[in-house]
Amino acid sequence: MAVYKIMIIEDDPVIRTELKNMLRGNGYDAVTVSDFSKTIQEVIELAPHLIILDIKLPVADGFSLCSEIRTFSDVPIVFVTSCNTDMDELNSIMLGGDAYITKPYNTAILLAKIASLLKRAYPTGNQEVIPYQNTFLHLESSKLEFNGQQTDLTKNELKIMYYLYKNAGKICSRNDLIDFLWDNQLYVDDNALSVNINRIRDKLASIGLHDFIKTRHRQGYFI
Repeated sequence: MAVYKIMIIEDDPVIRTELKNMLRGNGYDAVTVSDFSKTIQEVIELAPHLIILDIKLPVADGFSLCSEIRTFSDVPIVFVTSCNTDMDELNSIMLGGDAYITKPYNTAILLAKIASLLKRAYPTGNQEVIPYQNTFLHLESSKLEFNGQQTDLTKNELKIMYYLYKNAGKICSRNDLIDFLWDNQLYVDDNALSVNINRIRDKLASIGLHDFIKTRHRQGYFI
């Protein structure tokens, strides 16, 4: 199932774990920050689709972090905090926050707000990035991303990965892949598909992604 990556920046370990479990239980890929001296670095490296941010944090507070994140990213930011004054909420809006929810939060409301922000930020009508598990296929730039690292794909490699992503979890037969890749051209060397798959696997391994494309003997490939 395609997933969005949500980063939780929360110093209370109980709330952090609660949020992580809640998000993962609802189909999101939840990541957390534990070293608050490297928060901005982790935001850059992990490139989340949405951030849940507390205000009272060690090293730098949530307002400072939000302000710094906005210098390089438009990622949706949801403040989830025990600070409940009008001034706190106003500051969050002025600094670029997209939503403000006070603790104790209502899980249904938080999930609805997250879904709404993700839909607005990443419209599916013209999907240029396809997420799956912890990876992202960038159609426009012809790249595949894993853990903040990217590898370039050729035109044929991109078509293969696009077909596998659109059929994620299903076995794609070699014949179907060949038909999609070469538009039913006759006399296509069957070995050409194997060569392309092997090249893709080597590229994925170079960014730390191993055994992503699986082979089902005499049936085909799947992710």
